[in-house]
Parts: sequence; structure tokens; C-alpha cells
Amino acid sequence: MSFKDGDFVKVDYSLWRMADNELMRTTEKSLAQDKGIYREDVRYEPQLIVIGKDNALKALWDAIKTMDVGQSKKLELDPKDAFGERDSSLVRIMPIADFRKRDIDPQPGMQIDIDGAIATVKSVNSGRVMVDANNPLAGEKVKYELKVVAKLEKDEDRIKAIAETYALEPTTIEVKEAAARVSFNSKTKMNADYFVNKSYLIGAILEYLKDVKKVVIEEEHERESPSQ
Repeated sequence: MSFKDGDFVKVDYSLWRMADNELMRTTEKSLAQDKGIYREDVRYEPQLIVIGKDNALKALWDAIKTMDVGQSKKLELDPKDAFGERDSSLVRIMPIADFRKRDIDPQPGMQIDIDGAIATVKSVNSGRVMVDANNPLAGEKVKYELKVVAKLEKDEDRIKAIAETYALEPTTIEVKEAAARVSFNSKTKMNADYFVNKSYLIGAILEYLKDVKKVVIEEEHERESPSQ
């Protein structure tokens, strides 16, 4: 089997920084626990990669195109093919007052939004904060360990996988006559994250599934029973 642009593929992967052989990210829970990077808020499961789209590195697409379902591969990448070289212009010194105005207490390692870009707080000294908007792996050689788990053929399975990417769990999904109908029942936690991620889901469906011309979102809301 070979893969092409537009294919939906589920992949297990582990990402290592080669300078010190440190595991940075993984889809495998047991490995994350063994290496001390396990987090309760992370879902450890195969990741969706839509080949040729912007949800993965081009080097990963190229590698996956040569693989079969069930096949594993190791991939070593120089910075230019991975997360780019470091850009000194993305490192800034900011007054701590700018953060206090936003009710933020900056601490080293914290990730924050600076002018629409995610930056990492590197240091806090004498009322000044150093922030770095480079990718944490910029300038690093990295190694990927990949395994192709599945190719998704049905539009319903593809939409379910997209939804999972945005931490959404639809109750039902139906694709018929170029329309995708995605339902969420009253058990869905419809907070601010839900509404933001729902908009991302709609955009991704229309971008990735060219045969789908319309997306219908159905929501079920119930009035909470008064406490006795």
C-alpha cells in the first residue's frame, strides 16, 4: 500500500531530541510514563495525519508515503527539515508590568500568547521577562520513531478523527449527499473550549474532505433539574 496527498492516516510516534536523547513527545502512554513526561491532560493515542496538509512536517508526509499499515520507521531530521533554525529576533525582553496588566504571573517555562504567537518564558529578573517565540525544538536535530496504525477510508471515520484532534466526541456522524451531519448530545461539556474547537472542526472538515460541501452541527440541550 502507498499513501498520497489527502490520505488520512493514524500514526503512533515518539519524538526525541538527539543532542541528549531526551523524549519530547509520544503517543504511547507507557513510554511517556517510563520517561517521566506523562501528563494527565494529554490523550495518548495514535495521531491523525492528513498527508499534504499543515498538521505535520513535510518530512513526515514523505516518510509515511513510503510505508504500509503496520510498518515502523526511524527518521532523523536536521533543523531545516524539522522545526527550523533559531531566530534571535523572536527572543524579547518585556516589562513584567505588561503581564501584570493581564493578571499573569510569569514563571520560567510558562507558555503564553504574545501578539498571537505562543512564546515560552525563559527568565524573570528585576522586573523584566525574557520570552522566546521560537519553537522549543528550533535549531535541534530530532529523531522520529513512526508506526502507521491505520488508513481511514470512510468519511465518518475521518470526521471522528478530526473531532478527536480538537478534543471533541460527537454522538453521531453521518455523511450523505455531500453533507456532513455531526451531533453532540446534552452530556457534552459545552464550555468556551467546546465552541472554539467546534469552529475548528467545521473548518477542518471543509478543508480536508473535498466531497463535503456542507456541515450541519446538531446540539442537544437540556434544562437542569432543580435541586431538591
